[in-house]
Formats: sequence, structure tokens, C-alpha cells
Amino acid sequence: MSVPILDVIDLHAAYGRIEVLRGVDLAVPRGAVMALLGPNGAGKSTLVKVISGQKEATSGDIHLAGVHVRGARSDDLARVGLCTIPEGRSVFPNLTVEENLVLMSYAGVPAPAILDTAYAYFPRLHERRHQLAGTMSGGEQQMLAMSRALASDPALLLLDELSMGLAPLIVDELYETVARIAESGVSILCIEQFARTALRVADYAAVMSGGRIVATGEPGEILETMADVILGGAA
Repeated sequence: MSVPILDVIDLHAAYGRIEVLRGVDLAVPRGAVMALLGPNGAGKSTLVKVISGQKEATSGDIHLAGVHVRGARSDDLARVGLCTIPEGRSVFPNLTVEENLVLMSYAGVPAPAILDTAYAYFPRLHERRHQLAGTMSGGEQQMLAMSRALASDPALLLLDELSMGLAPLIVDELYETVARIAESGVSILCIEQFARTALRVADYAAVMSGGRIVATGEPGEILETMADVILGGAA
């Protein structure tokens, strides 16, 4: 069995005296899309912050492609292939679409290659390439955020609440692109409150509740056995 791209072992984290992660165990296979589901307050976003180096764990281990990375800084993690698209979209609103993308060439990827990749996945960004990012719709900004992430040639992409504040049709379109990105060999962990859309493109799913992973399995199995937990909100 190959080493998982991400392996989280007995991970704990707290805000002050309040423990939020209470022994999380999660493995993401290489080349797979895994949906991480669960209600608000389950600890999903805290887990993303710890994995991506934005928050310290109190104990436990994190391995990225077999390398121990707990406590590593976000920029070091990016260099070894971990890229996070945080909740709320991360674009420079006062720069054009193309300027946002070209900025990513600082990582060493030629600007033309970055533009080619972005426009191949999201033709709408080519139409909007001279438009200020802050004047675009939420869905278009999410496309831009995803394109900026892909510019770093990630091995593992963390998508935190991709659907936040977006219309269902746009969310469906974005998740179709998630599936295409996965086909190119990028492993993806989707943290999502709206379960059904993420499960349509996922190879595996994990359910988080009360700061722990309470179930893992294939999407159909998880939808059948954990519907009361994962479909508590909109689905």
C-alpha cells in the first residue's frame, strides 16, 4: 500500500483551555479526492489551519507524503506541495485577473504556463482577464483563487468551504473542475458543509463531529450511514 499524501495521527489542538481537535486521525490517499464533512463547530476549519501551518497543534503528528511536517511554516509547506484555498477566497481585489495570476510566477513557474493552466480550467477568467478581481462575482473570484493555487503545482490541495456564499449552479461547476484537477494527479481534501455536491466528485469521505473523525468510507456508504450528521444543514 502506498504512503498516503496526507496522514494525520491523533491530532489535538485547542483555543486556550477549550480543546477543539480531540484526537483526529485522517489519511488521504495519493491521487484521491476526499470530502471532509460535518456540521458547523465540528472542528473542520481548525483542522485545516493546523495542517496548513496556520495554527499549532498541542500534540499528534502530521505527515505529508511520508515526511513529518507538524509545526512547519505555511511557506515551507507550500514548497513541498501543500496548497490551501481558505474559506472566503484569497485574491487581490485591486489587481486585474491577469495580474493576480502573473504574481504567482514568483514561485518559479513561468507566467505563460500559469495563464495557460488557468484559462484552460476556467475559460471565463480569460474573458475577464483585464477586469479588476474585486469587481467579479463570488464564483469568478473562487475560480481565480483556485487558479492561483494551481500555479504552485501542488501535490495536495486543501479546499476550505468552496461553496461558501455561492449559487448551487456555480458550486456544481466548480466541483466539476475539482474532478478535472484530480484527474491531472493532484490529491484534494475538500472541507465542506454542503455534503451532496462534494460527495458527487469524491473518491472517499470522512465525517467530523465533536473534534474527531467519526466515520470514513466511500461516498455512498457515508451518505447512507451518516446522513443525519452530514445533512443537518443544507445539502
